Amino acid sequence: MADFEQRTLLLIDDEPAQSRLITALAGREGWRTLVVRDSETAIATLGTRQGMQLHAIVLDQWVPGDDACELIAELKARRPALPILMLTTSASPLLAVEAMRAGATDYLIKPVAPDRLMLALRMATTREAPRDELQPMTEKMTAAADFDAMIGAAPTFRAALAVAAKAARNHNPVLIEGENGTGKEMLIRAMQAASPRAKLPFRLINIGGIPANSVESVLFGHEKGAFPGAFDRHIGALQHADGGTLALDEIDRLPVHVQHRLCESIQRGDVRPIGARHSFRVDVRLIAASNLPLKDMVDGGHFLPELLTALSGVVVQLPALRDRVGDISALARHFLARIGEQPGLRALGITDGALQLLAAFDWPGNVRQLQAVLFRAAVFCDGDALTADDFPQLSNIVGNDPAMQNPVQEGVGVMLYTSDGNLRPLEDIEADVIRLAIGHYRGRMTEVARRLGIGRSTLYRKLSELGIGDAA
Repeated sequence: MADFEQRTLLLIDDEPAQSRLITALAGREGWRTLVVRDSETAIATLGTRQGMQLHAIVLDQWVPGDDACELIAELKARRPALPILMLTTSASPLLAVEAMRAGATDYLIKPVAPDRLMLALRMATTREAPRDELQPMTEKMTAAADFDAMIGAAPTFRAALAVAAKAARNHNPVLIEGENGTGKEMLIRAMQAASPRAKLPFRLINIGGIPANSVESVLFGHEKGAFPGAFDRHIGALQHADGGTLALDEIDRLPVHVQHRLCESIQRGDVRPIGARHSFRVDVRLIAASNLPLKDMVDGGHFLPELLTALSGVVVQLPALRDRVGDISALARHFLARIGEQPGLRALGITDGALQLLAAFDWPGNVRQLQAVLFRAAVFCDGDALTADDFPQLSNIVGNDPAMQNPVQEGVGVMLYTSDGNLRPLEDIEADVIRLAIGHYRGRMTEVARRLGIGRSTLYRKLSELGIGDAA
């Protein structure tokens, strides 16, 4: 990989404030930024001595407007190997599709978080080309905020949903732990929708997307003049969520001094804005999510044990995708159905060979990464179904993985006999049938109950008796 000191970024942007911000962010990691204000200058720059030393391009869609994809295609035609990242205020999947087909490497929604921008630049310019396509893009596909939308039949996954569904119905704090991309935010929204506070104030704050020096103000608020730059009074998220729910994603990234303040606030049931002379009583239900095990962070001295205790009224552990490989098939079909509903795309099937390839990969980015890979494959697919050939980067990474040579055969039926020829116990067969139905109907429990010819309450009772776990 080239040294950061040798990297040059071409920024096509006519907004001075944003240009300064991106230049400063890139500079922290050794990037030198060339800023141009229009398309013509950008194209001309490619032919200069500086232009021949570029490592990436960041393009604000606002500069060329409706011609953004044409500019991307022109830049790509002149410099095919140069990664291009597009900044936009639009969350339209159609624009994402058009930008990718034109040659964009990534698609970032403004205002983009500093960490997201730098991750996109790092991933786009790494020499490990086969992994580039595996980075999640920021295309937006709205998902239903309920437990039935959580797809998967793996026992560990269903057990986690059962714990979360039960916890959603009370007011205790909840801590959700799981690797990045396992579905923590989606689970938070499902819990909120199922809670007694569903119609009350709700705030979801991603700690990782806020500068460290701003987190305290975002959570607690501040008074006018409390610190340099505090020109107005600001009400914090804890007060905004009074009576309702505050969800804190990536709480493992909460600065230590803010951990102390949050812990005290939870214990006292009040909040004191920065610079305020008195506190305000608040009634807030907290849901926290962490990419890292907080117990390990406590042991390492990076997380306050008292705060962990305060957040751990109920703990939900979401398994990694590699630990529920059997769910990949149902997840892939579910995502493809949703992708097919997006403007500019169409419904696609997926072959057994493609599913075997997906199952052989270890998915470090978990479910979110699977969705991004399927989205990108669907954009460029010319056939009616995705095949293994539509995932060349995965094929390069997996190679001759034994799992591809001898894939685990997940039968579509249910085994009736044991290896010695005797019938299996009825409850084991029944459990397999229910798991099969959950997977086949993508976790839609109402549909599962209807197809099995039983009521929802009966289905949930059987899930509990058989140790499968329920989702509502």
